[in-house]
Amino acid sequence: MKKQSSGPREAVGRKTGDVDVVGMWVTADGHIRQELLSDGRYDEARGGHRSAYTGRYTVTGSHLDYVDDTGFTATGDIRDGVLFHEHLVLYKEEQA
Repeated sequence: MKKQSSGPREAVGRKTGDVDVVGMWVTADGHIRQELLSDGRYDEARGGHRSAYTGRYTVTGSHLDYVDDTGFTATGDIRDGVLFHEHLVLYKEEQA
């Protein structure tokens, strides 16, 4: 019997020095909204299309690795509080 993986651990219990990425990240025009969840999952909306992309992510320092539920992979890096995710530039949405 094969043991199931519990998924990415870095996003759930980040090591000291990893940036806090959990929350909503949005492009300047608001068209793309990427929610990074505390359980290591993400949900990305594009325009009116909710959950256009979903998958899991891991955090190492300020670097993110994404694996979409379809198997597609991508990366991102946070520099000066801005998430550079492939060709996208996203800003963390402030909580009210």
